[in-house]
Formats: sequence, C-alpha cells, structure tokens
Amino acid sequence: MRLSRYFLPVLKEAPADAQIVSHQLMLRAGMIKQNGAGIYSWLPLGMRVLHKIEKIVREEQERAGAVELLMPTIQPAELWKESGRYDAYGKEMLRILDRHEREMLYGPTNEEMITDIFRTYVRSYKQLPINLYHIQWKFRDEVRPRFGVMRGREFLMKDAYSFDNTVEAAKQSYYRMFCAYLNTFSRIGLKAVPMRADTGPIGGDLSHEFIVLADTGESAVFCDSALVDMPAPGKDLNFWQDLLPEVEKRTKLYAATEEMHDAARFESEVPAERRLSARGIEVGHIFYFGTKYSAPMKAEVTGQDGKNAPVEMGSYGIGVSRLVGAIIEASHDDKGVIWPAAVAPFEVAVVSLRSDDADVTKVCESAYEQLLNAGVDVLYDDTGERPGAKFSTMELIGVPELIVVGPKGVKAGVVEFRNREAGSSEEMTLEAAIKRCLASKGA
Repeated sequence: MRLSRYFLPVLKEAPADAQIVSHQLMLRAGMIKQNGAGIYSWLPLGMRVLHKIEKIVREEQERAGAVELLMPTIQPAELWKESGRYDAYGKEMLRILDRHEREMLYGPTNEEMITDIFRTYVRSYKQLPINLYHIQWKFRDEVRPRFGVMRGREFLMKDAYSFDNTVEAAKQSYYRMFCAYLNTFSRIGLKAVPMRADTGPIGGDLSHEFIVLADTGESAVFCDSALVDMPAPGKDLNFWQDLLPEVEKRTKLYAATEEMHDAARFESEVPAERRLSARGIEVGHIFYFGTKYSAPMKAEVTGQDGKNAPVEMGSYGIGVSRLVGAIIEASHDDKGVIWPAAVAPFEVAVVSLRSDDADVTKVCESAYEQLLNAGVDVLYDDTGERPGAKFSTMELIGVPELIVVGPKGVKAGVVEFRNREAGSSEEMTLEAAIKRCLASKGA
C-alpha cells in the first residue's frame, strides 16, 4: 500500500477525554473515530488489525472443531422469553419495536438464538458433538461506556456454543475450548491468565475468564497459589492440553469487576497471601451451563436408550475488538504502538527520505515490489513529508520493521534497517534487508 493513496488520518494530540493509552493511541493513529458514546467507526488501519486477529481466532476455533456460521444482530424477543432471560437481563439489553409492534432486541449474546437453530435441525445423539461459532457485532447499553474500545457499547465478538449428550462430553468440549483460547492469545502475542470466574447472567457453575495483566484493567486479580508460568507465544494446542491438570490445580483465581463489587471492600476481605496487587483486562470468557437453555427451550436429542433429553451446552466468547485495545495496553511506549508481528497492520514500511530523488525512488520501488511479491504486508511512504514526521508516524502506528532509503545510502549501496520493538538501526544492502524482513515473516 502506498501511503500517498492510503487513508491514514493521524493526530498529533489525543482528544482530552481519552483516558487510557489504548484509547489515545487508537485515536492518534487513525484507527477509530468516535461516533457516539461507546460507538466507533473502524478506520482502515484499525480494520487491518481486526482482520488479523479474526484470522487467528478462526484458525484456532476450526482447529478445535468449531464450525462457523453467522447469526443476525437483531433477535426476536420471544426466544429470550422462552429462556426466561428477557426480563432478567437488565437495561444493558437494547429493546426495540419494529413497525408491526413486535418486540425485538439488539443481541448482547446469542445463547437463545443458537439453541433455536440447534433444536430445528438436530434430533439424535449420533449427530453430537456439535460446536458452532460466529464473529458478529454485539450491543450492550453500558451505563458508563469508557476507555475507547475497551468498554464500548458496540463491539465485535467471537462466540461459540457447544452441544453434547453427556456432562462428561460437555466438559471435554469446555476444556478443549479452554486450550484453544490459550493458544489463540499466545499466537496473538499475549500472555492471558486463565481464572475461575463468576458465571453472571450467562448462568451455570463452571466458568473461566482469560485476563491480560495491565494497570488500566477493570478486573482485580487474586489467587490462592503461585500462577502457572505462562510460556512464550507460539505453543500449540497439545502443549496446553498437557498443562491443563496443573492449570486447574494452581489457577483457582477470581476477578472482581467494578460492576460486581466495591473493589476496595472486596480487596480488603481477601487475605494478603491471595493478592497479586495486579489488575487485568478480560479478553475471553468461557462457560459450561448444562441445560440452562436447552431445557426451557426444549432442545432435546434422542439418546442411546431411546429417550429424549435436553443437551448439555457451553458458550465461549472472545472480545475481538477489545483485544485490539488490550494488545496496545500491553505493548506500547511513549512514541506509539508496538504491535506483535502476528497482528501488525503492516509488517514492513519502506520509507523514502527524498521522494523527489529518482535514484531513491528506484530503490524504494524495487524494495516495495519485492516485498509485495513475497506476500509481505508492506506500507510504502512515498509522500513528500519531512523525514522526522515520517518516522514519527511509523512509530505511532507501530510498523515492526522499516527499510529507510535516502540519497547518501543509495550512493553507498546501503539502506537503513530499523526494528521498532528493539529500537535498533543498522545499515545493510537492500538484498540483506529484504532477507531480514522475509526471515521475520518466516518465509
């Protein structure tokens, strides 16, 4: 992508009402534009990050056996009345009437709708297990939307739903998704701590949150014993499966959000040996709730004994749009974002220090074409901006690697290669710089 043709409305200063780093940097980097309280337009740079996160989420869901579908954002209220949640959910659910005075709602979650889909088509235990997921926009009318995409009213979520014939099989599905979540966050470049959690309005008696530690998080983290040492990103599903017994034994954790508890009182009641003095950001939540929805909605299958029984269910959510903010909170400096390579909007930038110099342009064009042909997401700054402004923009938006081309370097047969995370800079031939970029990509 040539920067001269790209839409990247960066700001020198963040708006005064942006309270946390992720909100400030997302606005400054031209990733989002606020349209209302807790409602944002995702601009091109932000969309690129969303798509990369979605790709990893999809790959790990399908690796765990989940099958993708797409459910609507607007749901009929009658389904929620069947389950008994329509009146119980609270004011966070946006209730609306269509032109025929039928009660509808903007879905905050999809347990009822997926249960209705299941009961329409599945009749026998022989069709199980089934795990269905989608990635869709949700709306929860938060009383205090704040912190940008971290606590917005409209947000993008992956939610999956498992259906099994027995409690034992349902728990196998639950822990398989547990492992898939750890692997997902690891691939994204985050160390997410699994914690036992309150089931809240979803229901059930088994639930885990996945928390990224950050000072700006809304969840207070407590533990009974030392945390499992979370390994570096890149471990696969089999690793997490082997680790599960130890994770279960040692992560008997709880998170207390500001909405659930008075944080100061809650912390004062927790013994000192259980405290981490840490806060975190919830990026995923999984639930096993058995027949909470299948029983009232009569989602039943015929078992081996010939009798009908409600299926055992679980649900599994990842905040895709929230993850963008969480990554920034966990990985930034005073210059801007430091993206993990897997989700960076652009992997490499080619920066021309003199766009009016024919020799410099020739080298830049060669680098740009080689990287594009190798399948690298590359941004070519071919604008006439001053070098200092160009570097500031690249640091702000967090491009991991830069190939910088200037007149002096061209004459000497070298380019400058910069690494954003390491803050390093060295001169090398263009060929060597291209190889370095491809090595980083794993090509």
